[in-house]
Order: sequence, then structure tokens, then C-alpha cells
Amino acid sequence: MKPTAHATSELSCEVCGQMPEPTKARLTLANIAVMLPIELLVHAAVVETHLPYLAKVLVLTLTATVLVIWVAEPSAARILRSWLHAPALRHRKKLGAAPALWRARTVLTDHPGSLQKVTHSLARLDANILSIHVHPVAGGVLDEFVLSAPGELREGELLRALRDGGGSEPQVWPTTALAMADGQTGALSLAARIAVNPEELPLAVAELLRARIEPAPDADTDPAETAPERDGTAGDGTPGDGTQGDGTVLRIPTAWHGPITFSRPGEPFTPAESARAHRLAELAEILSRRPAAPADPA
Repeated sequence: MKPTAHATSELSCEVCGQMPEPTKARLTLANIAVMLPIELLVHAAVVETHLPYLAKVLVLTLTATVLVIWVAEPSAARILRSWLHAPALRHRKKLGAAPALWRARTVLTDHPGSLQKVTHSLARLDANILSIHVHPVAGGVLDEFVLSAPGELREGELLRALRDGGGSEPQVWPTTALAMADGQTGALSLAARIAVNPEELPLAVAELLRARIEPAPDADTDPAETAPERDGTAGDGTPGDGTQGDGTVLRIPTAWHGPITFSRPGEPFTPAESARAHRLAELAEILSRRPAAPADPA
């Protein structure tokens, strides 16, 4: 009985604290079930008295009204709460059982069978892999999944399953069906957007990477000291992919904007994402240098 009461209490509004309005049919039946015994007892007690007829009517009316307001309705709402809100509880249960979409990342060793192990670990939770992208990284491969999992599954359980499957540094985020669009399709769509207007580069890259555009550095800062070169090397000539620090900051050099910095806290950029962003920057630069078409005299 306790789990049902707990589930019913969760139906209350987070703002006003009120429960959802039950159906009129259920509310009427609940009130009748509680009020009928009260009415019978009051009538039985008053009818046996020797009061005048008018006094009996007044006593019955007032007593029944007070008892209904103070006793019957609150008792019906409290005692029959689970039955009153049963339709809402069933609807909530269906929503809770509906599959949820998650994005997940983890680093695996680049050995045969490593992906199979993490797949079996996720399968034990009834989590289905809808898409997967593999990015080579230092020490192995970074596997990025889109998962469909039971609605009651929590983030901690998915993280535990990824670790049990041999993954390191696992991360998961709730997502939507938009995550099913592969990165290549998204990059091509944004490339078409840049082809129309190269000035859209910062917004297009931010959308592609789901990242935030950071403010431009101070004017007295030498861009060559901090920005990576276009060929994927850092400012000191060592190989790099344009990411800084822990990989959550990405700088893209441009000829007319200067270096554009993007950040995505808690979700490092992959080499593939960095490469796509740099190619979009190259496309925007090529298009910006193209001479404008002559105006049509007509």
C-alpha cells in the first residue's frame, strides 16, 4: 500500500502542490460512498427526537452540510485517493515505461571483442544501441552511442554498465530523436548554410558541435601564441587537433574573424568533430575570398 501512496503523492503539482482533478464520475461515487453513512446516521439520530418538523429539517440540513464539508469530502479525497487518481497513475506509468533516448561516450581499448563486451553489458539493461560512431583517440578508441533504454533506467545505471563493459571515462546525457541524424549529414547541411553566407561560420560550428562561442581574446594577445594552425598543429609546431587543455575548448583560425573559440564543458571534442569544424572554416574562407558576381543589368 505504501508504494501506491508514494506514487500518488508524486502526482501533485510542483508549483501549487495540488493534485490533478479526478474525473467527475469517480469523484461523485467517492462522495456518495463517504456521505451516505453520515446521512443515514444523522437522519436516524434526528428522526427519533421529539422536535417540531421544521426544527428537524433545519437540524438535519445544518448537521449534514457541516459533516459533508468537514468530514466527508476530505475523507473521500484521502481514503480513496489512489482510486480517484487511478487514470492519471496509469497514464504516468505508461509514460515512465516508454523508452528514453540517451547519448553515451566511453573510451575502449582498441582490441577485438572490446565493443562486444560493452554491448552485452548494455543489453543486460535492455538498452538498445541505435547508432555508434568510433573516434580514434590516445590509448584506444572513443565510442559514441545513441541508446534507447527503458524509461525507468537512470544515468548511474548506464554509467555502471559502461564501466562493467570495460569502458573508461564514461559519460551519458539525455537526448532526443535529433541525435539520430549522423554528423556527416549535419555537417553537409551546415556547409550549405555557409555557402549562402560565410558570415554564418561561428553559429554553424556552434550548432554542429553543440558548443558555446567564447568571447574573442583581448586585442593585445598574440593569436599565434594560442591558436592552432590550420593544418592541425599547435602554435609551437607540435601535432594537435585544435583542442586546448582537457579537450573541452576548441579554437579555429580564420582570416577575417581571427581565431574563434568554442567550449563544451564536460564533453571533450573528438578529433572528427575538430576536423569537421576546421573544414567548415576553410570553406567559409574560400567563399569569402570569391569575388562577388556582377549585378544583372536587367
